[in-house]
Amino acid sequence: QVQLVESGGGLVQPGGSLRLSCSASTSIFSFYIMGWYRQAPGKQRELVATITSGGSTNYAGSVKDRFTISRDNAKNTVSLQMNSLKPEDTAVYYCNAQRFALDSWGQGTQVTVSS
Repeated sequence: QVQLVESGGGLVQPGGSLRLSCSASTSIFSFYIMGWYRQAPGKQRELVATITSGGSTNYAGSVKDRFTISRDNAKNTVSLQMNSLKPEDTAVYYCNAQRFALDSWGQGTQVTVSS
């Protein structure tokens, strides 16, 4: 099990930007597929973006070209740069670490996009 701690959420106006970060406590961080998921009130948790150990990325269609996921294997961190934010991006964002069939989750960080 990997301990994950997110930071960087908050309130931002539509069109603004936020950067989320996630720190992982593991000595084998580079072996994990890292991801960001989100859950809006009354909705199921959904994939936002993932990044493999080699840097290959995958994005949900709703965030492609606006969000960028990155990782620093030397610092055990994964980040999500979110630009051109929309009210529909409002959700709790969760960091995820996956290896084989095992998932670890952070506690989540709230992102609210509102004027």
